[in-house]
Amino acid sequence: MPYKTILTILSAGPNPLRGLNAAISKAISWDAHLEVLCVGIDAALHSYSYAEISPTLMQGTVVEAQAAARALSQEAKTELNRQGMQRFTITPIVTQAGLLPGVIRRHARFCDLVVTPRPYGDDAGPDAPSLVEAALFEAGVPVLIVPDGIDAWTTPRRIAVAWNESDEALAAVNRALPILVEAETTFITIIDPPQHGPDRSDPGGLLAQYLARHGVRCEVDVLARSMNRISDHLIRVSTDRDIDLIVMGAYGRARWSEAMFGGATRDMLEQCTVPVFLAR
Repeated sequence: MPYKTILTILSAGPNPLRGLNAAISKAISWDAHLEVLCVGIDAALHSYSYAEISPTLMQGTVVEAQAAARALSQEAKTELNRQGMQRFTITPIVTQAGLLPGVIRRHARFCDLVVTPRPYGDDAGPDAPSLVEAALFEAGVPVLIVPDGIDAWTTPRRIAVAWNESDEALAAVNRALPILVEAETTFITIIDPPQHGPDRSDPGGLLAQYLARHGVRCEVDVLARSMNRISDHLIRVSTDRDIDLIVMGAYGRARWSEAMFGGATRDMLEQCTVPVFLAR
């Protein structure tokens, strides 16, 4: 079943409409309703404690956040009308940074997919990583990360599934089925499978059977690990196989661990050059 409600989240930054065009293209291609959430962050508590904040200062930061949300809403509406988008809803909201996960959960949990730009890079806003993590962890909604330079969504022809037998990877495959069935080829990419694992004689075989029964045309790629980071392997696969989309489980390790020591999810969010579909 294709996605019928798509959410994109806009927030302050050098290019606040990043990712909007890709979300519009995605919604049009699947005849879906597009929800646009325009977030204004009340920054008062970033630099002050409650005891230091005067009522005047608090009121001023709230007004600034409201103005930012309204400006984003107007810019988004102008772009949506320019592209002839018919089915959309624009919702301006104001919240504090600490309450952001709960706000995103409330608006995202009844959506099928969140489309958002890469949360790292020169054009990314300061709250972009938090928006992605809130959708994944709080709302439990899959997220499509669109790298810079990709303004329009086209149906992927060649997809790589990063498969490691984890619950997160299986959740990503299940959530990505509407995309996988439309692809020409899906490569089940397995990097350095365990020698004594239960599927050592046929790595990825059960997943390939499962996908084939859904009408997905797939192949299994088993790769030796020759580089330190899994993300480096995935990026090389995306180049060698001319991949249009990578599907992978998100944050198999704790977020704080990936933030401090790195991890496949964090590395892909920082380096991805093709769209990445994440779920957990």
